[in-house]
Amino acid sequence: MVLIVTLICSVGSAAETTMVVCAPGYPGSTAEAQSAMDGFAMAVTTAVGWGRGDLAAEYFETEEGGMARLAATDAGLGLVTLPFFLEHRDELDLEPEMLAVPTGRATEEPWSLIAAKGAVQSPADLDGWQLVSLAGHSETFVRGPALGDWGELPPTLTITFSGAVLSSLRKAARGEKIVVLLDAEQTDALDRLPFAGDLEIVHQSPPLPVSVVCSIGDRLDAEEKKQLFDALGGLAGRSDAAEALAGVRLDRFETVDKAALERAEAAFSGAAE
Repeated sequence: MVLIVTLICSVGSAAETTMVVCAPGYPGSTAEAQSAMDGFAMAVTTAVGWGRGDLAAEYFETEEGGMARLAATDAGLGLVTLPFFLEHRDELDLEPEMLAVPTGRATEEPWSLIAAKGAVQSPADLDGWQLVSLAGHSETFVRGPALGDWGELPPTLTITFSGAVLSSLRKAARGEKIVVLLDAEQTDALDRLPFAGDLEIVHQSPPLPVSVVCSIGDRLDAEEKKQLFDALGGLAGRSDAAEALAGVRLDRFETVDKAALERAEAAFSGAAE
């Protein structure tokens, strides 16, 4: 799973730059991830040319924890999942700046809806069913960017947030009225399940950005932003940053694909209406 880290930054004062990473439902806790966060913050600090302690990084595996930390006035940057970004961009004043690419993955990847073979042919078949997903904390994301191009999901479909999808996949394979929406990494692991032959991909979304690096309001000035994003963009080319990137399970940072992000935002807004 991609590790999502919120980055918070400020320079040259006791209130140092902090980076906040938030990936609801993904493995790890704030305490478990802190060593990797410290290494990542140091790599960015070195690349920017700031002093030790000018940049800090923290990770949150819950939506509530990430939201609270990003709302704090010292938070300047956030590295968050696409569902989190779309769900909270307005209330947290998140402005997309770059995309983070998970280790061994692509910048944009599809979400896949999994059901028992032959059980689901159209959205209407999900009347009264349950859908389980890491993205379930944002029902609008599920009904919009993830599955909106398949058709309108019935209002009776219950959407549940969970990172522990194995039991749900077993239930689906047994023929229970449950489907599972998987990210690309989870989908790639599907064939390794002993009951994979009882499941099928019913629908895949268009490729969507995986993780978004955001600035937060006007907490960073133009020069700070330039220094940080230039450093993040060049991090993959620095040998002294390789271990730090591996520690947070990222390959590199890329410029935002504005067209792809705008499509996701439009699908999200349409589903919210």
